Amino acid sequence: MTNNDVLRRIRYTFNLRDEKVASILALANCQVSQQQVQRWLLKDDDANMLPLTDIELASFLNGFIIEKRGKKEGKVPEPEAQLSKNLILLKLKIALKLQNEDIIGLLAGTGFTIGKAELTAFFRKPDHKNYRHCKSQFLRNFLQALQDKYRQVKLAKPNHLAHQPKQQTSFHANAKPKPKPKQHYVNPNASVKKKTDSRKVLKLKPEDIYKDS
Repeated sequence: MTNNDVLRRIRYTFNLRDEKVASILALANCQVSQQQVQRWLLKDDDANMLPLTDIELASFLNGFIIEKRGKKEGKVPEPEAQLSKNLILLKLKIALKLQNEDIIGLLAGTGFTIGKAELTAFFRKPDHKNYRHCKSQFLRNFLQALQDKYRQVKLAKPNHLAHQPKQQTSFHANAKPKPKPKQHYVNPNASVKKKTDSRKVLKLKPEDIYKDS
């Protein structure tokens, strides 16, 4: 796994534009142009692709720590001339404020299992007897776990849409459509007749009401 691969994955996971990558490098006192960033991000088989050196990736990761956690008092740390995958893992852990338990949980989501003691060995000093070298496969799985978590956050729906209840629709395969109401034809030229009361009403005079039968 090359330095360019690492930068591509981080850029994609956190949705960083070319100018943002350049500004993160500037936080670590590394000035680059957007054109240089674009060449780093090209595919490996592209003739214009520019290999990313250890110092440049270390500068980006140092700037990424400052971007995520804020700048501390004092001098910005110098980038490492030789950058191991252990250091890449450590810098990302610091930038994202991850504990060992967090990393183990993230990796479990990708189907990768690791014990706490094995993970701790990656963060020991190289001269420690329990130091363990981080290989490309582990770093690749870790970057995939970060992508699964943080890329989803970027694409999540806004809060005012996320809490709206979904409309439930019922559908039955054998259900018959409701019949449409019948329409009666009305002749527009027909004359409208007034309705009259067909019942005959017997009208009595007042003197007839009180007349003896």
